[in-house]
Amino acid sequence: MQNERDLGSWILPQPLDDKVWVSVPKHPGGRIIPFGYKESETDPDMLDPIPLELEALEKAKKYLRQYSFAQVAAWLTKTTGREISKDSLNKRVKSEVERKRKTAHYRNLARRLYKTLEKAKQYEKKLGKEGDTSFFDSDFYTSLASRVDSECTT
Repeated sequence: MQNERDLGSWILPQPLDDKVWVSVPKHPGGRIIPFGYKESETDPDMLDPIPLELEALEKAKKYLRQYSFAQVAAWLTKTTGREISKDSLNKRVKSEVERKRKTAHYRNLARRLYKTLEKAKQYEKKLGKEGDTSFFDSDFYTSLASRVDSECTT
């Protein structure tokens, strides 16, 4: 006989593996392959990820809070077997921080643009602009909106 509190056993959902590494295009003038990537065997214009090196690089970024760039670069070289200098590590970390900052800024601008367009629609409704006099029905706005939609889907 089962107790009413006995729920039995079940398997809890496992966390998704959020460490998905993707191939990136090779820089047109670049001669050096970035740390964590190798040349693709199938496409000469792409770089394939090396998960071991990229995971070690993520750990290294956390270690930089406690240790110097030279110490972390030495650890990274020893762990992965691929050499990286303290200057290369510093440049890589700074460029990633800069990219994240720029991405956040552009997302904020897009959010603000969306809010502004919504307010403009409300004002046009209050003014009673319909048809050809409305900005949102103009050829310029429709062509712009279709161009943005096509870029977002690709």
